[in-house]
Amino acid sequence: MSKKIISVSEAAALMKDGMTIMIGGFLAAGSPHKLINAMVERKVKDLTIIANDTAFPDKGIGLLVANKQVKKVIVSHIGTNPLTIEQFNNKELEVEFVPQGTLAERIRCGGAGLGGVLTPTGIGTIVEEGKQKITVEGKEYLLETALHADVALLGASVSDKSGNLFYKGTTQNFNPMMATAADLVIAEAEEIVETGGIPMENIHTPAVFVSYIV
Repeated sequence: MSKKIISVSEAAALMKDGMTIMIGGFLAAGSPHKLINAMVERKVKDLTIIANDTAFPDKGIGLLVANKQVKKVIVSHIGTNPLTIEQFNNKELEVEFVPQGTLAERIRCGGAGLGGVLTPTGIGTIVEEGKQKITVEGKEYLLETALHADVALLGASVSDKSGNLFYKGTTQNFNPMMATAADLVIAEAEEIVETGGIPMENIHTPAVFVSYIV
């Protein structure tokens, strides 16, 4: 078997207190559920999570929030998880809200080695507070800085033994761009096939970005 293939427990052991972790998924669709469950069991804490959302109290990233293992989330919304809202209101959890498209671009910039992206989204709202404004050809933009993580945890539909990944339907969401923006990338696959078993045109994340497969 490929040395890239490790167990859930081996992968969870790579998660350390205080890490910044990107987790793929949109309302838990496309999230690495076994890896998240293993992190809950290990009680790794003081995490900063970068994700689209915090899912639900009993599913996906919400399990980490419910177990109070997260100190900060960088997300586009928290409305589906009342525990995130409660911890935010009680000042137990820091929440950095980022417009969804801006969040995607900040992650993409992190993967591309760029310092950030200029966007008009948020001008004239609370989103612009504390951010640098740059004028280009007479129009104002916000400088939104790149996001990078210690670890990215992906949820893939299929992986081959080399780590090439395919995501079915909307489970693709943030996973491919997160794969480019972290020092360590671990993909949890529903199915693992022989190298070459995924048609080249169906590979969404090339193996070069993937450190380990679960």
